[in-house]
Amino acid sequence: MGMMRSVDQRLMRRMLDVGLGADEFFSLDSLSVSDALGLNSRSFISDAERSEALAAAEKEYAFVKKHNIKVYSILDDNYPWMLSNISDPPKILFQLGDTQLNGEHVVSVVGTRRCTGYGADFTNKFVEDLGGYFPDLKVVSGLAHGIDSFAHKAALDRNLCTVAVVAHGLDMIYPVQNRELARRILNQGGCILSEYVSGDKPYAGRFLERNRIVAGLSQFTMVVESEIKGGAMSTANYAFHYDREVGALPGRITDPISAGCNLLIRKQKATLVGAAADVIEIMGWKPAGKKVEPRQRNLFPELDGVSGMIYDVLRSSAEPVNVDFIKSRIRCAGIAEIMSALTDLEFDGIVSRRPGNRYAIS
Repeated sequence: MGMMRSVDQRLMRRMLDVGLGADEFFSLDSLSVSDALGLNSRSFISDAERSEALAAAEKEYAFVKKHNIKVYSILDDNYPWMLSNISDPPKILFQLGDTQLNGEHVVSVVGTRRCTGYGADFTNKFVEDLGGYFPDLKVVSGLAHGIDSFAHKAALDRNLCTVAVVAHGLDMIYPVQNRELARRILNQGGCILSEYVSGDKPYAGRFLERNRIVAGLSQFTMVVESEIKGGAMSTANYAFHYDREVGALPGRITDPISAGCNLLIRKQKATLVGAAADVIEIMGWKPAGKKVEPRQRNLFPELDGVSGMIYDVLRSSAEPVNVDFIKSRIRCAGIAEIMSALTDLEFDGIVSRRPGNRYAIS
């Protein structure tokens, strides 16, 4: 059934509800199957379609058996529970490697392929620090160049489990330059996941489909660096719509590599994250026997320029204020300059954003 495009996860769950098993699905005539599932003429499943799917399944079974690949169906009790709770889970999932996909601390780390040193350094430090608090941490990403690769490597360097979700069948690795990284993931107890059968090639649409799995497996999605249009932004949007927590690393407003992260923060689809401690606070996680070191905040910062003027406005305000109010008090600076300064102040822990996009001294 998982090999048939016309059979989605909703129809598979309907089969479970009406008590129609796989044996009956393939042995009964098409009219009986369609009647049992309440299908109309447009969604009618033909005998030929079922025969083709059965042949394809037999071929795929031989492949997964040969390479010791685990197969999960949406109807299985051991299907990953975080993934089963999203609106559009893959009806079938292939896993190379023995990793337990469920966990208490699962974080996806994603970002642009064209990352900067700023993003790479943050990724390394973020995974290192979070893994220091939670040795059971699982880091999920997409095995792409850039932030994805740095996230996987950072996890491996600290003997943490990492999960790579790919947009093609498990008979190949894309990009080819990451074959050694893929081998290292498997050798160190991680796994490679896909919803695609052997022979399925990667293309743009499949990378977008893949991103929902990255988001769906995780309790928290961290976007490190991203342009406004990019795969990491689609992952963040999936996580947001799945009601999962999303974090973003802010950057300069003049840097296109950070434009997506800044947009997520501004639209309140993501929380500003500058350290692992922020994620622990957001998630309410409790590290066993370890004290979380918060970011150092200067109670009396020495600020100049626009930042200093913003600080003075907020310090003199009895309640949190919005950007328009700040602009009315600082006539010598434009909105873009004020927003950039606010982002820096928020990142440094001097200013915090409150509901309604209002700001106050932390």
